[in-house]
Amino acid sequence: MYFGATAVGLKTRDAAILATDRRMAYGNFVMSRNAKKIFLLGRIGIAFSGLYGDLRGIYRVIEAEYNYMKLSLGKEPSVYSIAKRLSLILYSYKPMPFMVEVLVAGVDEKGPRLYVLDSLGSITEEPYAAVGSGATLALGYLEDAYKEDASLDEAIEIAYRAVKNAMRRDASTGDGIDVVGITRDRIVEKSFKLKLVAEE
Repeated sequence: MYFGATAVGLKTRDAAILATDRRMAYGNFVMSRNAKKIFLLGRIGIAFSGLYGDLRGIYRVIEAEYNYMKLSLGKEPSVYSIAKRLSLILYSYKPMPFMVEVLVAGVDEKGPRLYVLDSLGSITEEPYAAVGSGATLALGYLEDAYKEDASLDEAIEIAYRAVKNAMRRDASTGDGIDVVGITRDRIVEKSFKLKLVAEE
């Protein structure tokens, strides 16, 4: 099943990167050209594709879980623990699932991590991934462009170009690109406002 929009993630030796487009579309109608789909919880980023109401709802749930885990542990939880908790939440709604696909990426004691989750909570760890209606197009670019030893700036550029590649042919992906790069020392957030595909 493909959900509208495109989200891309990749991890290098030193960083975890997430990128999404900014279009919120329902069917063939564009409701917004400025929809935020990447959210940060400390050094953990969560990127979504799918129904915007569902992604905001599931984010509020995992944000509360993150705050509880951080308070209980006395430190920031690992990337895997957040991905696993999100997996359990998604699975618990199996009879009426959230219409989302999710990427969870960040840097913890074990280094950069990237996890992919579907709407029913299955979870896999990958070096790079794409979800959403433009995933096939984005992955076609990532297959050739991905480099494990890429610098932060190079990795941000790769993620940006993967989403831009999806924008060229996927009608549910468009209007701009947000990219977040996470390392042990810093978090870099970039936004690119792009022209309509027909104008490029």
